[in-house]
Amino acid sequence: MRTFLSSVLIVLVALLVPASAVAYWADRELGDADRYTAAMAPLAGNPAVRGVVVARATRALAGQIDAGPFQGGVDALLGEAVRSFTGTPAYRTAWDAANRAAHAAFIEALTTGQGDAVTIDLAPVIAQVKGELVADGVPFADRIPETHLSVKVMEYDNLGALRKGFRMLQIAGVWLPLLTLVLAATAIAVAVHRRRAVIATGLGLAIGAALLWLAVDVCRHLTLNDLPADIDRPAAGAVYDALTAFLRTTAWVVLTLGLVAALAAWLTGRLRRRTP
Repeated sequence: MRTFLSSVLIVLVALLVPASAVAYWADRELGDADRYTAAMAPLAGNPAVRGVVVARATRALAGQIDAGPFQGGVDALLGEAVRSFTGTPAYRTAWDAANRAAHAAFIEALTTGQGDAVTIDLAPVIAQVKGELVADGVPFADRIPETHLSVKVMEYDNLGALRKGFRMLQIAGVWLPLLTLVLAATAIAVAVHRRRAVIATGLGLAIGAALLWLAVDVCRHLTLNDLPADIDRPAAGAVYDALTAFLRTTAWVVLTLGLVAALAAWLTGRLRRRTP
């Protein structure tokens, strides 16, 4: 009976590893403005994301200026100005501010039930580009009006279900990982052969980590395939990878710890057998 109970607990541990990681991620990573902004910050230098920002900002700026026969030259100048600006610290500051605002909108949508997407407002980027163009004396730059342009980061069809699911994950964010650790310790404690239980528990943790990695990869594939045709796939993939980086890191850490624990227990048993 003790061996059976230990085996059941180890199976539960393997299944709870991915659920625990996702719950903690939703609560402490997606739910926290600072960590969300920090996760999205590296995307400011991602070539695909920068390409989308440059293309959309240039299109928005060009549409606000009527330069007559000089339209082509002005549009090219605007494109170069935007591209140059995306390599400056000011752009990174504006990018972080825009992501922080997007996170606030996302949390508000989950709270109030209003909205259908998370967008990043590029208005601060455009405003700073306009200011630099005016300061450099670029013709027609002063004609650029205040422009609000958004880049869609996340879209959701059923906000009610998303809100309930996110709330449940937030509640389980800390308790589910703790429950997983308690079950793992209990599985070892009740086992008749504890060394074997340690090996099995370590392998269970490794299997759970592999399931987590597989789930993240499958969700990435499904998410990108379900995007509208006008969404840039490389940029969307970069956003997905940035948001789920914590889950991938967690999978590697748990996989390593599980295999190390199992190997250490196995080697300990081998050494004891050889010791006279």
